[in-house]
Amino acid sequence: MAQPSAIFIGIKGTVAAIDRATGQEVWRTELKGGDFVNAVVQDGDLYAATHGELFCLDVATGRIRWHNQLKGMGYGLVTIAGTGGQQTVVMRAKKQQEEAAAAAAATTAVGA
Repeated sequence: MAQPSAIFIGIKGTVAAIDRATGQEVWRTELKGGDFVNAVVQDGDLYAATHGELFCLDVATGRIRWHNQLKGMGYGLVTIAGTGGQQTVVMRAKKQQEEAAAAAAATTAVGA
């Protein structure tokens, strides 16, 4: 997956995309209330939680794809965790480098 050109921040019930190169705001989406917003990108989707509710946003436009009110769970802070986090990506890249090096060494040994 290519690295996104933006970083995403959550503040006061709003999520904003900020261009990594320029620091300029790309888009802003108001979600709900004026609470803390927890935001995370997982497998190319942007998830944000605020005021006890969960949102999925389009990373390019900030458009809300879906919204779950998490009924019956209250209005506390929502934390978000997903599989395949940054550590998994780093370990996968390291494994691919090791496999490529082993294949190159095997090719060199056969040709010698």
